[in-house]
Amino acid sequence: MLYFIASVPLLFLILFLISYLRDPRKLINGLLFNGFLITFFFFCAFFYIYIDGPYQYVVLAFPLMLLIVLIPFGVLALIAGLFYNAKVLMDKEGKRFRNSLTLIMAIVILTLIIVNIVNPEQFFPEYLQPLFGGAGLVVVYVLLHMFNFLTAYGLNQWNRPKWDQDFIIVLGSGLINDRVPPLLASRIDKAIDFYHRQKKVTAPPKIIFSGGQGPDEGISEAEAMQSYAVEKGIPIEDTIQENKSVSTYENMKFSKKIMNQMKDEGKYHSIFATNNFHLFRAGIYARKAGLDSQGIGSKTAFYYWPNAMVREYIAVVVMGRRRHFLIVSCIMGFSLLLAIISYLFT
Repeated sequence: MLYFIASVPLLFLILFLISYLRDPRKLINGLLFNGFLITFFFFCAFFYIYIDGPYQYVVLAFPLMLLIVLIPFGVLALIAGLFYNAKVLMDKEGKRFRNSLTLIMAIVILTLIIVNIVNPEQFFPEYLQPLFGGAGLVVVYVLLHMFNFLTAYGLNQWNRPKWDQDFIIVLGSGLINDRVPPLLASRIDKAIDFYHRQKKVTAPPKIIFSGGQGPDEGISEAEAMQSYAVEKGIPIEDTIQENKSVSTYENMKFSKKIMNQMKDEGKYHSIFATNNFHLFRAGIYARKAGLDSQGIGSKTAFYYWPNAMVREYIAVVVMGRRRHFLIVSCIMGFSLLLAIISYLFT
């Protein structure tokens, strides 16, 4: 029995390693790693019960009591932290909707807690209980998906490309007064740093500056980025402009066309440079475009991280909106069916 239970976390670990080593940009990596952690925890709990020792139940009770005490305080600290981060971010970056995502998240979490305390089910007929159960399952699904995303997101940050790249794609992010702003400059600087590090080992890569011209921009992002890099000492012959793209997916797709024209498809190595908070989603777009490219991320100010993480998660959810809509529809549809049956037989 013990060996069978031990094989479950081992299986999750093997599947995770296979999946991660093949492609660290997959969301399923988070699911498999979390599956390993959870099943390993249960294995440890079973092991303590299985062995006949004088203090095994005390060993189990202590972490459980710790969780019971820490979780409520952790949730309250999270809400307070989100409110505080929203204030700092809007003070530094301006009161815009894109900077209010942590504020909205804090309000949503606080609302869910209040609803759970009030227990609105008591104000409705009993036959509607399945609908509340379905809504609860949807919340659990969202939390599990978010947990898997955060795990996959964090694991992807540990990936380190090799010093054998033929191309570096620098993803554009908009200009300010036709000049490279600090956020975009940090991406270019990251690519320049990689360029010089690889140059010490082997031939330097070509840097592709990818970004089209916005309606309020006098030049393309690619041109501005190229000028910035040349001013920083990068030889212009080692730079390439991709000035048609208007999204991250097009950054990857159009840059791939350029690389395929310069070298046979599959005969080159490439990476992309962006901000570290954007690495995971950009990697997903690279995979969709058919690029076997990993990312290198420039550092982001700590106060900017939480809001950026929320935005990245929302974007990933939108990417899989059909699957999420189908799952939520099935849950609520089944709940509605149970409510109808309960009403008919009440």
